[in-house]
Parts: sequence; C-alpha cells; structure tokens
Amino acid sequence: MAGEHSRRRAFRSAGIEMNMKYVLVLLAMLGIAVSSLALREHYRTYGEAPCDINDRWDCGIVNHSPYAIIQGVPVAMIGIAGYLLLGILALRRAYRVMLALAVPALAFSLYLARIEAHVLGVWCVYCVISLGTISLMTVVLSIAAVVRAFPKGAA
Repeated sequence: MAGEHSRRRAFRSAGIEMNMKYVLVLLAMLGIAVSSLALREHYRTYGEAPCDINDRWDCGIVNHSPYAIIQGVPVAMIGIAGYLLLGILALRRAYRVMLALAVPALAFSLYLARIEAHVLGVWCVYCVISLGTISLMTVVLSIAAVVRAFPKGAA
C-alpha cells in the first residue's frame, strides 16, 4: 500500500515536471518571437512601425533609441539569445540555472521599462510582451524552487 502511494506521488510529480518543462519552453519560444519582431523593428529603415499605435505606443521610437543597443549589440538580439538559452535549459530541466539567469533578465527588463516610461515616454508592445514573458518565467521558476525546497510530505 505504501509503495503504491509512493509510485502515484512520483508519477504526479513527473507529470508536473513535464508540464512545467513545456510551459517554460513555450514561454521561451514566445520570448524569441517578440524579440525577433523587436529586432526587425530595430533594423527597419522605411515606413511607419507596424506597432505605431499612438503617441504612447511606438516600437520604432523605442527600438531606434540609443537605449536599444549595448556595446553595438541590439538589445533585441540579446533577448533572442537569452530566450534561446532559457529554452534549451528548460528542455534539460535545469530549473535552478534558469532561475539564476531569469532573475537578472527580469531586472534588466524592468530597467528598460523604466526607461520607456520615464525617459522615452513611449512604450514598445514587443518589449512589454517580453517583460510579461520573463516575469511569468521567473514566477514559475520561483514557485518550482520553493516546491522543490519544501516537498509535500517531508517533515
């Protein structure tokens, strides 16, 4: 009887792990997609930005600002590389490493959001979606870390 209970708990735990893996991979893919759109906007040299919604929402202004480049590398390219790395780590279930990378990525995204709000006065839809994506990844990874640190039934 005790063996059956233990097997069921292990099976449920494996299912949660598998679901978490795929949720994190999907979030990483979303991050790659929006970062790619932001990179496309960064290199656009003609016409209006497709996300030029109004005076407060314009990806073109944000992605052509001096804050969109670090040491000659577009921030969107850094985002693509970061989300790609997080996706690979999710496939390998390296959740602690992911959390260690996601926290500074979230801090950097919040810093960029502050620049959008208080310096540029314009928001980028792609950047806001990326901020939401890395925020959600960080929350999922933080919950997983707490659940792993305090497993159910451990006394």
